[in-house]
Amino acid sequence: MPMPPECSSAPILHAHGLGKRVASGSRELVILSELELAVYPGESVAILGQSGAGKSTLLGLLAGLDAPSEGELRLFGQSLAALDEDGRAALRSGRVGFVFQNFQLLPTLTALENVLLPMEVSTLTGQTQRARDWLTRVGLGERFDHLPKQLSGGEQQRVALARAFVTAPELVFADEPTGNLDPDTGERIIQTLFDLNRSEGTTLVLVTHDHALARRCDRCLRLTEGGLAPMSAEEVGA
Repeated sequence: MPMPPECSSAPILHAHGLGKRVASGSRELVILSELELAVYPGESVAILGQSGAGKSTLLGLLAGLDAPSEGELRLFGQSLAALDEDGRAALRSGRVGFVFQNFQLLPTLTALENVLLPMEVSTLTGQTQRARDWLTRVGLGERFDHLPKQLSGGEQQRVALARAFVTAPELVFADEPTGNLDPDTGERIIQTLFDLNRSEGTTLVLVTHDHALARRCDRCLRLTEGGLAPMSAEEVGA
């Protein structure tokens, strides 16, 4: 199993024998098979792979947004197989944040309202001020009332970062967070993402094809032939 060399705590996320198969016409397509992964608190882990290798599928499984065909997945020590959809959502609430390639902002809501969304079921106090503070931290203190269509791609992704971190999550999943951004804007988003990761002590799991982004992580894994394998510094630097 790919694991960091020294781990003294229990994994925050643990996949064992994870598999995913889908029907493709009259055939069955194997996307993931016997996949093993342990992610520990405070780690940043990058998962790289060719287009179509199943990176986004894997991220959805790890987050409990989809169900595996076989294997066990434990999040915060809880088996996801023992929970229904509402139970998985309750487990994620306030503890898991998401950053997507396509930003996933609601177009009819302002930047501030989008950041407030994950706190609808939160017990955190001062929610509006907290959302304002987070938008300010990502450099959007003057854009509270702007709709997504009034923001650039980089600004929309910064709203997404504020939304992901506003509940002080223990774990953030990022799916190609710089995929729709130009290189300069992408670099600023990378810097912001890892600054937040360090300052908040949040565990980060991201899937990407961007080696520059992956190099910033503590550990890099390649998704190939349905499983994960550790990558050397030379491979990531290639």
